Amino acid sequence: MADSKSKSKKKAEDGTGGETPKDWNPRIVGFLCNWCSYTGADLAGVSRLQYTPEFIPIRVMCSGSVDVAYILKALLEGADGVFVGGCHLGDCHYLNGNYKARRRVVVVKEVLEGIGIDPRRLHLEWVSASESGKFAKVVSTFDQTLRELGPNPLAKERLL
Repeated sequence: MADSKSKSKKKAEDGTGGETPKDWNPRIVGFLCNWCSYTGADLAGVSRLQYTPEFIPIRVMCSGSVDVAYILKALLEGADGVFVGGCHLGDCHYLNGNYKARRRVVVVKEVLEGIGIDPRRLHLEWVSASESGKFAKVVSTFDQTLRELGPNPLAKERLL
């Protein structure tokens, strides 16, 4: 007879062979540009658009200011995924910050892959202030991707 604990778990698909509790919800740390993505997230909330409540928004002045260390620290401290949101290319209030963010995300994804972590745990998206619907949809899609991957195997413990 199977015990009740095994009934409430499913296999993770992240290659770790670990078990994922059914009531587990992925935690997403979002670094959002003050001028576009953060405003789009705010509009999504005001408009009562649905996306995961496990999304932790962090307002930054520009997506280009999101350092590699911030992304890695979020993953090490228990985030299951990191979302970086910025202005559309060519619309950055600081001229080229979003181009810097794009280059950094490419590098971090390569590092993650090199240490055996699925690079899909990091997502970069351009969301303007008026794109609340796009923001909610992208975050929900990212949440679904993380559910398929299972808990972050890099996290030492879940501090977030």
